[in-house]
Amino acid sequence: MERSFKNDLAFAKKLDQQDELHKYREAFYLQPGEIYMDGNSLGLASKAAVIELEAMIERWKKEGVRAWNDLYLYGEKLGKMMSPLINALPDEVVVTGSTTSNIHSALATFYQPTNERYKILVDDLNFPTDRYAVDSIVTLKGYQVSDAVKVAKSPDGEFIDEQAMIEAMTEDVALVLLPAVLYRSAQLIDMKRLAKAAHERGIIIGFDLCHAIGAVEIDFQAIQPDFAVWCTYKYLNGGLGSTAGLYINKQHFGHTPGLAGWFGNRNTTQFQLKQTFEHQEDASGWQSGSPAIFSMATLEGSLKIFEEVGMKKIRAVSLEKTAYLMYLIDEKLTHYGYSYGNKREDSVRGGHVCLQHQEAYRIAAALRDLGVIPDFREPNVIRLAPIALYTSYEEIYQVVEVLAKIIQEKNYEKYSAIRSAVV
Repeated sequence: MERSFKNDLAFAKKLDQQDELHKYREAFYLQPGEIYMDGNSLGLASKAAVIELEAMIERWKKEGVRAWNDLYLYGEKLGKMMSPLINALPDEVVVTGSTTSNIHSALATFYQPTNERYKILVDDLNFPTDRYAVDSIVTLKGYQVSDAVKVAKSPDGEFIDEQAMIEAMTEDVALVLLPAVLYRSAQLIDMKRLAKAAHERGIIIGFDLCHAIGAVEIDFQAIQPDFAVWCTYKYLNGGLGSTAGLYINKQHFGHTPGLAGWFGNRNTTQFQLKQTFEHQEDASGWQSGSPAIFSMATLEGSLKIFEEVGMKKIRAVSLEKTAYLMYLIDEKLTHYGYSYGNKREDSVRGGHVCLQHQEAYRIAAALRDLGVIPDFREPNVIRLAPIALYTSYEEIYQVVEVLAKIIQEKNYEKYSAIRSAVV
């Protein structure tokens, strides 16, 4: 898509005046003197999230155990609120667990190896927790990781080769697990193409949406994966460690969950506490233990904003803001040694820009001390996420100015190159 930008502050302010989502900045706790560019790692707190959390605390204070009379269905309620973000059926989505625990649950359910089909196909660029879970499950099934985990390696160390991935879907592959958006290079993969290829070969396929949901439009009615997992604290702004999401395709509702627990029991008999598990045949049947209600309440507040705005508008504004950032990098920063490692085309990139520099770690440290909050990923990437709901075009312009200043004044030289911080 062709866009026409200008390289001056007045133009950035004009873009803010034209941005229909600019008003939502007031819905978030923006800090004075700080430009927050790390929403791809942890989204900012919204006022709606805090209101819902405080309301839930009041319920605990006033109702005690009686609150469970409806909150035992809270994961299903939030799943229904979240389902439009991926265009899934309401009963195909539940809010439960963590990304990693949900991967374990899905793999325990769908990885049913045979003598002929026993391998799990993965890429070598995904966030490592996915690989840890895959290695764990094949070991529990009695296989050697070196034999049962098939890795389709990236040809360049930055992007997944989709055709190579499809060619790796051989007759010995039982299941495929892939990221929807790569956390480092922001590559948005063609989930529909990959799911179609897997299903044509009789292979189960699941996706990790952690760096996609809330930033890009996803259509699971068209894609029809078997399962998907995601966190809710990045673009969905659910808060630190907020409860994750799980999608189970309706065709699999009859499967018995591989990691059953009492919260996945049929709703009508759950509190009869029988010794025999009776599976609730929808996504909520994959819940295990009691839900973390306070870590879900914040998400309810955040999801109300997404219901109001809709993913179509959010994606459109996200693409504009990331494109503007890339334009400014091209115009103002390349002669300082900066580049970006993500693709330019809208159809193949997620919601963040992967700024690259040989001094990336020290530059990231300097940015934080100058009031810009990014994150760093090995070996040379500063991830910058202009969030559709709360990052302004003026802030994007200012961030680029600070990046230039850091090199001009050699501010980064004050910092050690030895990593010592979380971000």
